Amino acid sequence: MANLLVEIGNTALKAAWADGITLGKTFRYQGEKTMDFILSVTAKQKPDVMVVCSGTEISEQDMDILRAECGELVIMDPAHKDVSQRNSLPGFLSGDRAASIIAVRYLFNGKPSTIVDFGTTLTIDFISSDGLYQSGNISLGCRTRFKALGRYSRSLPVLNFPEEPPVTGTTQETSIEAGVVTGIVFEINGYLSLSPDNIVVFTGGDANYFAKRMKNSIFVICNLVSMGLAIIAGQYGKR
Repeated sequence: MANLLVEIGNTALKAAWADGITLGKTFRYQGEKTMDFILSVTAKQKPDVMVVCSGTEISEQDMDILRAECGELVIMDPAHKDVSQRNSLPGFLSGDRAASIIAVRYLFNGKPSTIVDFGTTLTIDFISSDGLYQSGNISLGCRTRFKALGRYSRSLPVLNFPEEPPVTGTTQETSIEAGVVTGIVFEINGYLSLSPDNIVVFTGGDANYFAKRMKNSIFVICNLVSMGLAIIAGQYGKR
């Protein structure tokens, strides 16, 4: 079985082929012609199940186009909450957060977990030992914080990710670097202290960067969303 997993995020589109839960060839696209890109991926091979996870609503016209490219189409966007309901997850969760939770349930079955996703936004989700969603928070991601400082404070520059930021700064630049990075480290450590016995999973583009700054034992699974989408595709493929 060849399934196609598509995650349309805030800054890029990520796609991956999957055979069951095993992930295969992956693709990344940054641009506005997301439909054209998806069609270029399916031009050589039609998936049995295509799962499309998007933070924005997918139009009926685009869904009709995608249905013609696969055996079954599964949509996870603000208007389609079937997957969340099927997996006993609250409807307010975005598709990528729902997929991450489904993946963690599979990987760490029977163990309470804390999921931290380092992307455009910083999300934290707490899962009980029986797999129930407990609670979660949303904040600005690291790169978003750097951009916000430059945009909303006219006297401050927009800085890039520092390789080795100090804990506290001695110049304007190092004060910004330390303020953002150290602030996030303190923030995450505070969340982890709420459930110290939980399995901790970091995911997202900046997961490795922050994992090495933590004292806790961390599982870093950068393709966690794709793994969750693969599990979801398997659920629908078995119907």
